[in-house]
Amino acid sequence: MGGEEPPGVAARALSGPGPADDLPDGLLVADRDARVVVFNTAAERMTGIAAAAALGRDFRDVLPLHDAEGRDWWKCLAPYDGLPTRTRHPERSLFLPGGTELLVTAGYRRGDGGRVERFSVCLRDAQRRARQERDRADLVSTVAHELRSPLTSVKGFTATLLAKWHRFNDDQKRVMLETVNADADRVTRLITELLDVSRIEAGRLEMRRQVVDLPDEVRKVIAGRVAAGDAEDRFRFEVRGALPEMWLDPDKMDQILGNLVENAVRHGAGTVTIVVEPDAHKEGAAVSVRDEGEGIPPEAVQRVFRQFWRGPGGNRRGGTGLGLYIVKGLVEAHGGAITVRRAPGGGAEFRFTVPAGAPDHAS
Repeated sequence: MGGEEPPGVAARALSGPGPADDLPDGLLVADRDARVVVFNTAAERMTGIAAAAALGRDFRDVLPLHDAEGRDWWKCLAPYDGLPTRTRHPERSLFLPGGTELLVTAGYRRGDGGRVERFSVCLRDAQRRARQERDRADLVSTVAHELRSPLTSVKGFTATLLAKWHRFNDDQKRVMLETVNADADRVTRLITELLDVSRIEAGRLEMRRQVVDLPDEVRKVIAGRVAAGDAEDRFRFEVRGALPEMWLDPDKMDQILGNLVENAVRHGAGTVTIVVEPDAHKEGAAVSVRDEGEGIPPEAVQRVFRQFWRGPGGNRRGGTGLGLYIVKGLVEAHGGAITVRRAPGGGAEFRFTVPAGAPDHAS
């Protein structure tokens, strides 16, 4: 046990890379003598302390933590001298001497008589948590804002029709009901986007694969845009080469293609070109959607697939800014990847690849 080993033996034994280094959170583990025996890569990154400088030392010297009032947390906690019934401490915000804020959780492993055998400290990045909370707040605010307009319209028209039904002729009633129907569709799309974001973040996307004719899916999307009022000559479609048998989720592919084409129509200009071809690097397919607009500014390329990103003029043209984030999540759920670059003739080109898959991989 730790008390029977010469000083530093346990630390040296655990000084190389180990399973703890795969954890996204920082982890410090001290033995029965309060010596650090585990100090993983995430802990190094969060604290700026090298593992080599931490292992074998008293954890209280390695990681001096203070609360918001400046009190030494280890003295307040007394982990090795407190009640032997304690098993863990809930997460709380603490600070390193330099002011870095960390979210800290602690737990015990006890032996005979309640003696502490291992004391573990889990560290999380407080700034990252704050960013996530801001993102969630932004998501709620954005969706609430986008929902308000169609719901106000639905309420206004239905209230008017109920109160003054006999004052309107059939044509006027039809126009009002068509507006209500369109706004209801908009609300449905917004809720679907919100659910998609939730499933992507939780890793709970369900894939229902079957053989999909990708070129046919593209033709359906274009036909839908034309039926909705877009000019047929706005679109150009090319198929370059024979594709392998593609096992994909047809509903999600429609969503991917629909979002990319809508993005090109809304934010781009000129002809929207869709190219489907075999993936040159591995068995599968590659799909490119190009427009002839302003393109993506180089400084924005890294942000395109984040939540709430909007292209040039996006704030003026509506939308939640979730479409490309969802597209990326759906492509990756297929085992594919998506990139954006400047199109050969100007504008933006979104290109995604998906593997062919196989019947025995279908779900």
